[in-house]
Amino acid sequence: MTDRHALIQADRGQNAIAIHLVTKDSLAEWTKRLSAGQRAAIAAQKFEGAGYEHAIVPDGDGWFAVAGVADPSALSSWCLARLADVLPGGTYRLAEHETGRALFGWVSGQYRFDRYRSEAKDEEPRILLTKDARAIDPALREAGAVELVRDLVNTPAEDMGPAELEAVAAALAKAHGGRHGAELHVTKGDALEQDYPMVHMVGRAAGRAHAPRMIELEWGDPAHPRVAIVGKGICFDSGGLDIKPSGAMLLMKKDMGGGAHALALARLVMEHGLAVRLHCLVAAAENAVSGNAFRPGDVLRSRAGITVEVGNTDAEGRLVLGDALARAGEKAPALVIDFATLTGAARVAVGPDLPALFAREDATAHALIEAGAACDDPCWRLPLWDGYREYLKSDVADLGNNSTNGFAGASVGALFLDRFVPAGTDWAHFDTYAWRPAGKPGRPKGGDALGLRAAWHMLKARYGA
Repeated sequence: MTDRHALIQADRGQNAIAIHLVTKDSLAEWTKRLSAGQRAAIAAQKFEGAGYEHAIVPDGDGWFAVAGVADPSALSSWCLARLADVLPGGTYRLAEHETGRALFGWVSGQYRFDRYRSEAKDEEPRILLTKDARAIDPALREAGAVELVRDLVNTPAEDMGPAELEAVAAALAKAHGGRHGAELHVTKGDALEQDYPMVHMVGRAAGRAHAPRMIELEWGDPAHPRVAIVGKGICFDSGGLDIKPSGAMLLMKKDMGGGAHALALARLVMEHGLAVRLHCLVAAAENAVSGNAFRPGDVLRSRAGITVEVGNTDAEGRLVLGDALARAGEKAPALVIDFATLTGAARVAVGPDLPALFAREDATAHALIEAGAACDDPCWRLPLWDGYREYLKSDVADLGNNSTNGFAGASVGALFLDRFVPAGTDWAHFDTYAWRPAGKPGRPKGGDALGLRAAWHMLKARYGA
């Protein structure tokens, strides 16, 4: 793909093709300024001013575009995203309106994952000019973070295992050195068995080629509030001995989507220099099947000292996150946010477009929901209902890792995680899908960031630069 930094540029009067924005209601009045031939051209393309529609209009020796939007004065992230995908390559500017949030979608709409295509398209970029030069860098960084999530999730497990996630974290640490710079610490092997026993148990069956690890990155002034960002990094989930059917296993390269979100959010925090002491943790493992795979009925030790009876080896993500959240809590963070492709129940509850949000503090939940609504990354809060804690009771251990009654699966998964976050800690959990089953303008089918931008805008509002 073309370097995204070329896709939006400051408007300094360059030659550019005009884009006019109309609504269904304003189209008739707007066309009165056009010639009969231009009106005929619009009619021939059956353009009616609906959202995501566009038409090419001849204009002397050149042409301009007209596009339908809901409200030209308040563009969403996605209003121009389809144009960025379907217009011919070239340079464009909005004729009468400001670009606003649509800068992000203009870049996002030109995302391509072509790593494995032998004949990838070499497309001429569509460049959008904007009068708001200060908005360019934030929009590019935000689009770049989403692109990082998409790339990591779309990459097959053979090329995106625990070692490759570690390499991504190492590259971030290298890019953000200097005073109070990023430091990377990785625990694996025998030390992992001692320090993060549930991560070790979940990942040991994958062998040395895909050995599990706890990836930790710290950055920022230690005097600033500590913010922990935690991600589930199950690089492939076979289900373990409770093996998934083949159809359910097909998309399990995306089970590290939570880790991808955590790394992308950490990058945004460092790029913008938020006034926080960042602690990013990714529990990376592959849930495989072999002679030393953990078994239903096993009782696992955890870093927190809580013992866990395994009722289902396919509920492994909460196990590795339990160790990661316990580690994060040891340093008394002001806020913990975790991302995980944790439960199918969340998808049943809110579908593929909305990450399920759980939070201890109402103020934090409201801040995340409002931030998501403002940046077109909506999330939906589900309950941490104390009455469901009994579903995790075990006859032989402190806690079971799953419920057998089929009720409130997303809440039960979140309540399991809640046991590993120290009491009184401000904590939010995103049960995200990390995948688009069908493409939309600016949001192609495949891996995607869901909840990332909501969390980023909330952090930016709370901690500033």
